[in-house]
Amino acid sequence: MAEPIRLLRRALPFLSIAVLAALLYDGWIFYSRWKAKRDTEQARQEEEVRRARETIDLMGGTSFRIMNFYASPQVIRRGAKAEICFGVYGAKSVHIEPPVQDLKPAINNCFQVTPTADTTYKLTAEDGSGHTTAATLTVKVAP
Repeated sequence: MAEPIRLLRRALPFLSIAVLAALLYDGWIFYSRWKAKRDTEQARQEEEVRRARETIDLMGGTSFRIMNFYASPQVIRRGAKAEICFGVYGAKSVHIEPPVQDLKPAINNCFQVTPTADTTYKLTAEDGSGHTTAATLTVKVAP
């Protein structure tokens, strides 16, 4: 009975070292997988931010402005309709004179008008900080 206990006492330090090495190895595996996942997620988020910045730059950056304001066609016959389109960036409100309809800020919005005479339309955009910008266009009515 004493012999197995003596063998166990001799083997116990080596067994403890083996168990400790296995635990350290498992811990390293779990840590490296966690770190790789975290690094991958961080890279994905950075790429998403980069793409969002590119999109904002393509749309005109962070500057407040009227991107477009045009009529199609610009000359119509009396009683015909023309389509007016506008696009604003960074605006909190927009309105048109002479009043045609209530407008909301949009990157692209179109509506129809039926002027009876040559009419000049003025689009005014406000950014909510007191800044305004305006653009005009004329729809001509042929007799």
